[in-house]
This record gives sequence, structure tokens and C-alpha cells, in this order.
Amino acid sequence: MPGGAPRGIVSSSHLVSARSPELSEFEFGLIVAWNAFSRWVVRCMAAAGRADLAVTDVLILHHLFHRARNKKLADICFVLNYEDTHVVAYALKKLVAAGLVAADKQGKEVLYSPTPEGEALVLSYRDARETCLLSSMDAELNPGMGEAARLLRTMSGMYDQAARAASSF
Repeated sequence: MPGGAPRGIVSSSHLVSARSPELSEFEFGLIVAWNAFSRWVVRCMAAAGRADLAVTDVLILHHLFHRARNKKLADICFVLNYEDTHVVAYALKKLVAAGLVAADKQGKEVLYSPTPEGEALVLSYRDARETCLLSSMDAELNPGMGEAARLLRTMSGMYDQAARAASSF
């Protein structure tokens, strides 16, 4: 960093700004956390019985199970903040072909929901998560995780706004 060494741990010292050196540290944390989380989700699903699913497949399957409501492609993309509908559509096709998700065409819309096999897999994932992750967590972390979740949602909005601004350049 011009004028001194960067504070904290960053992956790209040339991006450290005097206005917010913490932002670069936060972004490095996001990179490391996302990669660890992605690896965890895939391996937890493998422990639950399906080693052939990618992180996007797993996240979509969990979302489809959430609140037991059928969901449209656009709604899945919106809630999970996927801009590329093709990625989600491909994952849905894989999940349908695997027998984990059902597609129900209603007029022009297709609604997706987990099959009984998909529901059983999600519950098996939950059991593996309880055993492998939650059993080693200290409950004192919970308030901090809530604060971190709120910060991540705030930063998500800021990154989305900045992405729109960058598109106008």
C-alpha cells in the first residue's frame, strides 16, 4: 500500500484504500469464507449421501425445501441473489433429472419443489450438519453471527448498487 503497509490480512494490497482499509480485509474474509463454505456444503451433502451435487445445486435444493412452497425460477434467483438465470436453470434440470426436484408447469410458469427423495436428502444433510458442524460450535458465537449476517446483507446491497454503477461506465 502506498504510504505504508496494509493493516489486517488482505489478498490485494493494491486495493487497500485510505478511506476504508477494512474493506479490503472484509473482502479477503469473504473470499476465504465463501470458498470454505462452498467446500463444506458440497462435502456435507456427500456425507448425506449425494457426492455428485455442486454448491449451487445444494443451495437450490435447500431453498426449495424452505417453507414447503413451490418456487419459480425467477424467485429462486431473486432470493439467492443469482443474476445468471442460466446457472440456476441448469442446476434445476440436474436436480429434476436426479429425482430430487419436481417441475410442475402451470400455464406459462414452471414451479419447482423437492420430491420425497429430495426432502429426505435435505433432512439427512441437516443431520450431518448437526453432527459435523454444530456439535463443535460454541453457543457464545451466536450473537456475533447474527451481527455478521446483518453486515453481510448490508454489504450485499452495497455491492449490488456498486455493480449497477460500474455497469454505467
